[in-house]
Amino acid sequence: MTNRKSKTSIKSLLLSVIGIVTYPFINIFNSIKINDTNHLDNLPNRNVLFVSNHQTYFWDVITLYHIFSAHSWGKKKKLGFPYYLIRPYTEINYVAASKTMNSSFVAKLFALAGAITVKRTWNNSSGESLSGLDVGDTRNISRALENNWMITFPQGTTSPYAPGRKGTGFIIKQNKPIVIPVVIKGFSNTFSKKGMGVKRINSKLEVTFKAPLNIDYNSSSDEILHLVMDAIEQSEKFNI
Repeated sequence: MTNRKSKTSIKSLLLSVIGIVTYPFINIFNSIKINDTNHLDNLPNRNVLFVSNHQTYFWDVITLYHIFSAHSWGKKKKLGFPYYLIRPYTEINYVAASKTMNSSFVAKLFALAGAITVKRTWNNSSGESLSGLDVGDTRNISRALENNWMITFPQGTTSPYAPGRKGTGFIIKQNKPIVIPVVIKGFSNTFSKKGMGVKRINSKLEVTFKAPLNIDYNSSSDEILHLVMDAIEQSEKFNI
């Protein structure tokens, strides 16, 4: 118990520092519109899975941390003055590729803020087949969901309309979480894809939360994944 409290304190401090550094680029130099946070109201503090499209390696997750922390302080539609960073919301993890989180000192530091790292089971350049998660990775994600909220990016890549990875459907079928779709816009034009760089200012960012998905957990993992990809507006019908 003492060890867990210590880890939570370190995570809280780390999120406060990251939040202070990044806040101006999210809500001063650029502007952010946050839609439908009413879908965050009255959620349990465990076994909630946020599924989102993916535009940058770090800024997507950082912004969601800002929003969740602000919401925990009663802010609904905007971040406002970031006094919420005094006590950021820490009961959340996110899924990230282990290779990405070992790519730099900043990435390794940010991994301490709640990353559940997974091995890449495929990528566009390698020619590897699209497959599920490593068994150990699946177990780690399930354990995290037992205690926290979780953020995952089903595509596992910042390329728009890339196919979702089967592991997402399997995780949902196995753990039966509440699944909240998230659609983000404007991040790829504003921030560097891989690092913490800022490409432009005076940009408009947008994050929209959708109602929890109505999922038949007896359906196949592929069917669940298809439902998720439609909800985050990354299926083929949105690629027009």
